[in-house]
Amino acid sequence: MAMKSSVLPDPASIDNGEMRKRIRRAAFQAFTKHGYAGTSTLQIATRAKVSKRDLYALFASKQTMLVDCIKTRSAKMQLPPGLPVCRSRKMLASTLVAFATTLLMETSHPAVIAMFRLAISEADRSPEVAQALEESRIANRRTLTDLLAHAQSVGLLPSGDAAEMASQFLALLCGELMLSLLLGVAARRSRAQIERHAAEVTNAFLRLHPQ
Repeated sequence: MAMKSSVLPDPASIDNGEMRKRIRRAAFQAFTKHGYAGTSTLQIATRAKVSKRDLYALFASKQTMLVDCIKTRSAKMQLPPGLPVCRSRKMLASTLVAFATTLLMETSHPAVIAMFRLAISEADRSPEVAQALEESRIANRRTLTDLLAHAQSVGLLPSGDAAEMASQFLALLCGELMLSLLLGVAARRSRAQIERHAAEVTNAFLRLHPQ
């Protein structure tokens, strides 16, 4: 019986992957501390403990490092698609609260707030940075839209544009809170506070859309 040959990973690719992670982490720390304009590639290389030659072998420019940082962090913001199938208004409410809590816990993380500030400051010069963030927002909105559309199909919500309903829910959930966090005039809420806010928003949303 022929034995299957196992292909071992290339040590060079492992080293490059680890080095890329170190550079990305160092770049994000430097960008959030000194700002994009105030950060040099030498600072990033020094913080990552790599040579500038190795840095440029993996990243063509400081801008590509910023884009990579944003894409990597924004991917963590995406909630898994396919929320539980709801068969009652009570279950729908519970699912919406869980969705809202998870979303707010992630998006209000200090690293994510710092990422949003970087994206805003570089939006004109690096539109791909804003696009990377928008992709994660679109994915989360799509997950919520699918949940609301299914709730409509089984009579738990009135008919209407499910995408508009999703936008309304997210506006109630994130609107003023995210703005206050971005401006630095509000502290990050505890999980218990976020859960209460998610429950209040869900109750308000369901009152607007009775069964």
